[in-house]
Amino acid sequence: MQEMQRQTAATPPATPTASSDLEASLLAIVRQTWADLNRRPPTQLKVTLDSALDRELGLDSMARVELLLRIEKAFSVHMPEEVLEQAETPRQLLRLLEATGKAAIPRMPKPVESATPSGTLLPAPDNIATLIEALEWHAQHNPDRVQIIHADDFSGNAPETRVTYAQLQAQAERVAAGLQAHGLAPRQTVAIMLPTCPEYFYAYLGILIAGGVPVPIYPPARLTQIEEHVRRHAGILANAEVAMMITINEARPVAKLLEAHVASLRHIVTPAELMREARAPVRVPVQGADIAFIQYTSGSTGNPKGVVLTHANLLDNIRAIGGITGIKPDDVFMIWLPLYHDFGLIAAWMSSMIHGNPLVVMSPLAFLVRPERWLWAIHHHRATYTAAPNFAFDLCVKRIEDSQIEGLDLSSLRVCANAAEPISPDTMERFIQRFAPYGFRREAMMPAYGLAEATVGVASIYGRGPKVDRIARQSFARSGRAVPARPDEPNPLRFVSCGRPLQGIELRVLDRGGHEVQERVEGQIEFRGPSATQGYYRNPEATAKLFHDGWIDTGDRGYLADGEIYLTGRVKDIIIRGGRNIYPHELEEAVGTVPGIRRGCVAVFGSPDPQTGTERLVILAETRETGAEAHERLRIKVVQITVERLGEPPDEVVLAPPQTVLKTSSGKVRRAATRELFEAGLVGSRVRAVWWQVLRLVGTAIVPALQRRWQSLKEWSYAAYAWLLFLLAAPPTWLATAVMPYPSWAWKIGRLSARLFLWLTDLRLEVNGLENLPRDAPYVLVANHASYLDGVVVVAALPGYYSFVAKQELRKQLIPGIYLDRLGTEYVERFAIRQSAQDTNRIVGAALAGRRLAFFPEGTFRSAPGLLPFRLGAFVAAVKARVPVVPVAIRGTRAILRDGNWLPKHGEITVTIGKPIAPPADVTETFKAAIKLRDEARAQILPHCGESDFGQQRAA
Repeated sequence: MQEMQRQTAATPPATPTASSDLEASLLAIVRQTWADLNRRPPTQLKVTLDSALDRELGLDSMARVELLLRIEKAFSVHMPEEVLEQAETPRQLLRLLEATGKAAIPRMPKPVESATPSGTLLPAPDNIATLIEALEWHAQHNPDRVQIIHADDFSGNAPETRVTYAQLQAQAERVAAGLQAHGLAPRQTVAIMLPTCPEYFYAYLGILIAGGVPVPIYPPARLTQIEEHVRRHAGILANAEVAMMITINEARPVAKLLEAHVASLRHIVTPAELMREARAPVRVPVQGADIAFIQYTSGSTGNPKGVVLTHANLLDNIRAIGGITGIKPDDVFMIWLPLYHDFGLIAAWMSSMIHGNPLVVMSPLAFLVRPERWLWAIHHHRATYTAAPNFAFDLCVKRIEDSQIEGLDLSSLRVCANAAEPISPDTMERFIQRFAPYGFRREAMMPAYGLAEATVGVASIYGRGPKVDRIARQSFARSGRAVPARPDEPNPLRFVSCGRPLQGIELRVLDRGGHEVQERVEGQIEFRGPSATQGYYRNPEATAKLFHDGWIDTGDRGYLADGEIYLTGRVKDIIIRGGRNIYPHELEEAVGTVPGIRRGCVAVFGSPDPQTGTERLVILAETRETGAEAHERLRIKVVQITVERLGEPPDEVVLAPPQTVLKTSSGKVRRAATRELFEAGLVGSRVRAVWWQVLRLVGTAIVPALQRRWQSLKEWSYAAYAWLLFLLAAPPTWLATAVMPYPSWAWKIGRLSARLFLWLTDLRLEVNGLENLPRDAPYVLVANHASYLDGVVVVAALPGYYSFVAKQELRKQLIPGIYLDRLGTEYVERFAIRQSAQDTNRIVGAALAGRRLAFFPEGTFRSAPGLLPFRLGAFVAAVKARVPVVPVAIRGTRAILRDGNWLPKHGEITVTIGKPIAPPADVTETFKAAIKLRDEARAQILPHCGESDFGQQRAA
């Protein structure tokens, strides 16, 4: 890359006078970029306007960044970053160049309004249990405080979007209302496939407010990788049983392909579509133990692992991170990290939101194209907190020129976290030395260790700067003992300290037998603490492997020294060869320095050798070199550098074309997946054209699509059949009931019809606890209310007959009024207080006369599940009449016929009759006695109704 920069400086500016000149100049730049990357004369490449940048020229994302910079410099224009994602050929670049015109490249950033908070912050109290509570607190107490500042160019040349806490809550509630209008039920999962933008934050919080569970996934980066993207994400979305996806219009075609492969995915919507909803969302109770986030790790397509994180997990880890770094009211966060990953989402955004600090955010693409923007954003907004993985610091050192950062001041930074991938001591030192003249302090660099299973953070150290441990290579490779190296020892191993465990987190290091080792002995790292996940979503096999006697297996190896943790590698990546441990990352970095090998595109892994019973050391490296002679030269150099590092050669060196080494969305090498590619003999296989990948995806989606259509047809057929039965049965049942002289006879007609209807519609009814019904004695029956079916279920399930207690408005309606009258229904006035008191006295008289009364004390029902607060009327009547209350829990009716949905579904219904609850023998205060009855009845119903408690019970 450094050589490419030198070539860039030598590229003469183009002064095209016509379209043909522009075309020729552009192709010359493309040709020269290819030549510099491949160290070949540009005359060896035949390039046209329709040559594929990736498949034919081998220009990956980083090479495209270089190409973009050369084009901008040559033509003195400023081109949008989207060119990296959208342009597939020089012709598309040409069209974009013609449309761009002569827009000057912004060099020296202009002053912008600082994000430094003004005014007094009222910090959120420690007893806040959920992200929603934190948002509501700040929106109420700090409504005008800026929480989010978004732009991709903090130079003053592009507009910024500033979002206060009040605006964040308002927009999130609009999204929540839109989700509910589209039929989102509580605890359903919703995928977020959005780029970095304010709508991302609205969508995330809106899902939580609506009662859903967010599942962040990354948008497709390249069309040429669409098949792998769809297959990988289809596995994730199917595992999560995602019901809806929020995305942008540009990504809708990819979302449609995902929809065809995921049976549960029913709605694809944009933030704008959701935010058209004007009504307020229905409040869904959310507690600390509820899921707030499912983070899918970079696993295989066949066994996706979604880390389940609750609100309590998030808040505990965020508070622990804040405790070690001492977050202050005037701190400013600045990130470009992707929001679909826990490092950016939790450690940056959620931390800033909880603590009441502004977050300055730009897209990852904006950083990759011009890394100096990250530093200028820190400068202008006087940011105190930032974070990035190791490669970002390396990129800044190599790509940023002095002329681009004249006047830069990084002295405001006090926390610069380095995590999310192996930390290179050389990279840290180069960054510290490079930017020390610009105010960057060594103690601001904060190496850290974290993983999704711990929420995000496990260990860190603040205010000291990085600490590097030099250890003897041979001793460590043979015995796992981290013996400090002599000062004159050649080629020692170096590991970076990731600090001490965060508050509440315990670490231990185990040997292969599961026994805890001493300090400075390498082993497998395990942890436990309040921020630890409950396991993987709908993946019991992987969850069982994760836990060991209450401790979580991190999958990492390392050692402890002076109470600090040093990571040495991933368990699955370490190669055991002849009784010796080989660590891939160090060798990958060394091989990447060989001229002709693509840096960051090397995978070192072990492949089983049945003949020797050990693992073969395989080095797979990408190169643009072609020809047997060039490849042999590279092999010799790779072997030489391996012998220098390990003292022995590799078993096999594989040189492959660009885009062979598989990577995660965050750029980490997927060694296991690359090994599978190698062992399957697919290294070097040609990348298929986009149209062929799409055709394959459409073809494989036909069967799932037909299955979904068939399932939908069955559901509609069942609903039509159920309504037909109802329409056939309702008139004769109503007529028979209307002519019955006694309520008991009417109940028998109703019971027969109800049971026949349930049987014909195959709605299986199970009744438990009939023995709890008092015999030959009056009582008040109270049941939860979830659906229009509840009345039918009560009639079908319970022997004898009851007097329903219903609202007065039903009596005025002709058809239901006559039917309810014949059943002996008692009516109450809900709004006129004086009339309501008279009705209560009449109902008490009915109970005293020996009648059994049936109440739905919630008074109403709704679409969202959850047991609503109980009204007191039924319990006051029971206390005054001195009769027991019999609690009845109805389970399953809401799923069969939900409020607002007139398409009944097939299902099972369970009725559980609880033990009678007698009122106190000596009642001195009716009100308190009724409250006690209410709470005891509700406590019996709640565990059997299959739904959560909707908030705290309120006094009537």
